[in-house]
Amino acid sequence: MALDYLVMAIYVLLMASLGWWGMRKVKNQDDFLVAGRRLGPALYLGTLSAVMLGGASTIGSVRLGYSYGISGLWLVFMLGLGIIVLSLVFSRQIAQLRVFTVTQILEQRYQASSRLIGGCVMVAYDLMVAVTATIAIGSITEVVFEIPRITAILCGGGLVIFYSVIGGMWSLTLTDIIQFVIMTLGIFGVLLPMSLGQAGGLEALQANLPAGFFELGNIGLDTILTYFLLYFFGALIGQDIWQRLFTARSESVVRYAGLGAGIYCMFYGAACALVGAAAKLLLPDLAVAENAFAEVTRSVLPAGLRGLVVAAALAAIMSTASACLLASATVLKEDIYSRFLTRGGENHLASSRWITLGLGAAMLLMACLVNDVIAGLSIAYNLLVGGLLVPIMGALLWRRASARGAIACMLTGSLTVIAFMVRDGILANTPIYYGLGVSLLTFVGVSLTSRAAPALRSAAE
Repeated sequence: MALDYLVMAIYVLLMASLGWWGMRKVKNQDDFLVAGRRLGPALYLGTLSAVMLGGASTIGSVRLGYSYGISGLWLVFMLGLGIIVLSLVFSRQIAQLRVFTVTQILEQRYQASSRLIGGCVMVAYDLMVAVTATIAIGSITEVVFEIPRITAILCGGGLVIFYSVIGGMWSLTLTDIIQFVIMTLGIFGVLLPMSLGQAGGLEALQANLPAGFFELGNIGLDTILTYFLLYFFGALIGQDIWQRLFTARSESVVRYAGLGAGIYCMFYGAACALVGAAAKLLLPDLAVAENAFAEVTRSVLPAGLRGLVVAAALAAIMSTASACLLASATVLKEDIYSRFLTRGGENHLASSRWITLGLGAAMLLMACLVNDVIAGLSIAYNLLVGGLLVPIMGALLWRRASARGAIACMLTGSLTVIAFMVRDGILANTPIYYGLGVSLLTFVGVSLTSRAAPALRSAAE
């Protein structure tokens, strides 16, 4: 294990050093929140891919592959598809707005109260995704290195908080590029070929696993539809994703590098699902499917390579944790604190750092209390899509949209999602079905009976 610990120590020191370097590049609020809006295609593709592929994408997809086979790819596939559509369809409109947060669009199109309500929902969403990523850090290191989960969460989450607070988006961008390289090598270059090799190859998997493990629909059409509603639409409106779009230096970078990032995500999801299927053959009696990634890593890989793959998983997870932590802090600072709670004379950079630190402490506390990464992610995306998808898409696409319709649908959609999660369970399909349906009907009905809001205007106007 000494070699594995050495690899992990090098990784931690590298992340901390890059965070410090990023701090030296931060001169103002634009640098801290959106890296000065000047990332080129290589930096943008790497950082966007790293943001998308976190705890649920890695640990969750291997778990789904362990339970359902290749159809475990659908969760990450929908995220990648959402990124592709967002990049190709909305890149020009997003580039022209010159905002810091998704929910600023609500005020620009509707009114201030819609920004406040939307901001509260977005903070809850991004903070919960950050919590699930931090839980995943603990689940991996607990199994592979036999470190107590709480200790692992505090150490890994503490590192995320450190470089997020000191350097903001520049630290996240620099660490994301290294994380993107490490996770690509670890998953595609080491874990996938070695786990398949230990299992006897694809032929052995097909011969010894249930036939459904190689059917794309094995996970169930209702689950695939739910993943589409949650993760495809969630990728279209998530602050963590949009904040990365705001870092690009041009519309063409958003469009073409975003397309590359979406395709990369799809292949990553397929790779993790195949690793899960191999784990099912190699370790058929796992008591907790959530541990499939960590157990197959510990069982299949030799020392050194094991440390590299764990570093790869942690790279993916920490990227999402830091992105969502900064996203929730940005929304809380810009859309709630600075917009409604201060009266001017504010040091914006200092406020951003203090708010990021406070939310980071909340992230660690919640991660110590919650256990299931898929359940946590479901809560987050149910609230996001059920509460904000319709009014945000309406602001961008529907001229007849009204402020009253937006506020009404945010409230009814969010409350419906919460009610059905309480009644049917967090992992049920009904919360998003009914929440999205109620939100859409309310938005259209109220908008048609009230005055339409003015159209969005670009920064140039």
